[in-house]
Amino acid sequence: MPQPDPAPPQAAPEAPRPSASLRPRDAATMIVLDRRGRGGPKVLMGRRNARLAFMPGKFVFPGGRIELGDRSMAVAGALPDYAEAALARRISRPPHHLGRALALAAIRETYEETGLMLGTAEYGPPEDVPEGWEAFQRHGVLPDLEALHLVARAITPPKRVRRFDTRFFAVDRTGVAAEEPGRVSEDSEFTELAWVRLDAARKLDLPFITRAILDELEAQIAVDFAPHRQIPFHYERYGRREREFL
Repeated sequence: MPQPDPAPPQAAPEAPRPSASLRPRDAATMIVLDRRGRGGPKVLMGRRNARLAFMPGKFVFPGGRIELGDRSMAVAGALPDYAEAALARRISRPPHHLGRALALAAIRETYEETGLMLGTAEYGPPEDVPEGWEAFQRHGVLPDLEALHLVARAITPPKRVRRFDTRFFAVDRTGVAAEEPGRVSEDSEFTELAWVRLDAARKLDLPFITRAILDELEAQIAVDFAPHRQIPFHYERYGRREREFL
């Protein structure tokens, strides 16, 4: 999705068939968190277009798979050490700079789906940007990975039309350096955006894993994202949901 304007989702005439052998793709999701004011924290959620094949009409956090440009985009700060270590666990031969690419994918997808650019404008615009990152250059924003918190990892169960190995990051709303309106419409991937408190978010039409991640998020907020906390890993084995720690 490198184009500056949102492209209409493609409605396939026939729904994709689930496959038990479909290999999960590396992906990342961003939870933008607003802890200002009273009444508890709020999270940014978007409703997926009802014409999409994967999770149509559901409320989710912005995110998507790694794209080529995510491996080479310049950054202002590195991921915390605990996050890098956790992202490399339970993976045989993790690719070089996997954590960096995942974090950048979450930041880029957040812009593409919501118009929010996460990072800092203190250093001026990056000189050269890969495909998909042109808006950050226009607005003079460098992604700041140091501001991110790793919340969880989850793999889509087998027999789904899409499968992702998703890492969930959180960032404070104060990390929004610029905003480009017009990314959300009836023809976009997200047809609606909402800032909602955690209890209200649980009442929305959510995928199972999104509801589980809200619980993980609440527990990690309670300890202010302490670096020694355990990072949960959700997956399915032999038809049974599992929750371990990285």
